[in-house]
Amino acid sequence: MLVNRARGFYNPARFIGFFVREGAFDLSTSLRTYVFLDSLQPQLAAHICTTCRGYFPVPYVASLFVEIAPGMAIHRLMDVALKATKVHPATLVVERAYGMLELHSEDKGEVRTGGEAILKHIGHVETDRMKPRIVSNTIIRAIEPMHAMILDKIRFGSMIEPGQSLFILETEPAAYAALAANEAEKAANVRLIDVMVFGAFGRLYMAGTESEIDSAAQAAVAALQGITGKEPPTFKDK
Repeated sequence: MLVNRARGFYNPARFIGFFVREGAFDLSTSLRTYVFLDSLQPQLAAHICTTCRGYFPVPYVASLFVEIAPGMAIHRLMDVALKATKVHPATLVVERAYGMLELHSEDKGEVRTGGEAILKHIGHVETDRMKPRIVSNTIIRAIEPMHAMILDKIRFGSMIEPGQSLFILETEPAAYAALAANEAEKAANVRLIDVMVFGAFGRLYMAGTESEIDSAAQAAVAALQGITGKEPPTFKDK
């Protein structure tokens, strides 16, 4: 029974509402990554098939990656997109702080419509997303055999051979690593060793000849730098 606080009771709904109005209890959804890939490249598609638990994409379909906070809200966005369109989901991840999903279809219009439904539901537009921040960008020339062996043990993509060049990229938010991988594969004849598209940071590993790796790295960095959005906040480990 909810009565006047002067009698020793209070209304919890009013108590919570006060904090919502004052901004101390924020229920909003933060749009971290929103990136549309018009043509999913073969190696990236294969890597998704290796690691996903959903519907496998085939090469050259359109794909959408969305990353948000808080993480559990990603389930509602998946539901919204599937009810609005005929897209297929490959990946749905909820980790420590963020949630990420991937949707794809041979029909680019369906993927874009699914993305628009997601944006409408959370009250954002595409440019509300965070701009990617490149945390590290390294090329290792002529990789040593023992280093290559370690990478081959942990990768989910192609193998790297001793003597090849290795391109390593780390980005925040994480899902932008998919864009970097896709554009690098378009630009150069390289091998996708591994790509991580969820978590605090996204990570990309690619291997090839020195000249091809240089071209892939340039394409990946240019793609990330071309994304418009809001500056990401300074990362704090939770």
